[in-house]
Amino acid sequence: MATIEKVPMLATGHAILVETLRRLKEEERPEVVEAIEVARAHGDLSENAEYHAAKERQGQIESQVFDLEDKLARAIIIDPTTLSGDRVVFGATVHLLDEDDKKITYQIVGQMEADARVARISFNSPLGRALIGRRVGEEVEVNTPSGDRYYTIESVEFI
Repeated sequence: MATIEKVPMLATGHAILVETLRRLKEEERPEVVEAIEVARAHGDLSENAEYHAAKERQGQIESQVFDLEDKLARAIIIDPTTLSGDRVVFGATVHLLDEDDKKITYQIVGQMEADARVARISFNSPLGRALIGRRVGEEVEVNTPSGDRYYTIESVEFI
């Protein structure tokens, strides 16, 4: 029996995916259909670069639409404010102390929401995988391309 893998995400990430899907379906899809029609009107399709580019873009849009619809259908929206405890779980904001005693804060999010520039890391990233399930006070070792890094979990918040 096949199991369906759920896709955890925060409400903000879900809203972004819904808006992206809407934009693709309501704006970009009609634009590319119009571009194909205009290119067809130019005649010979075998050497029509505009037509081939528009058809390629149409394929990309359809692929994105399929991917987004699939992720949204399997989405589990997690509200971190409903969680509690001292373990790192999806949606938690984790305050770390690195090996140089530098304080670092990350929120554990889904792959589509991850953005290191705003301190949001995927639960599937090396650091995210190392943190999930750990408790406040535990030390965590993370293998990175630049070598092993060590962190201590100072606190966990659910905001």
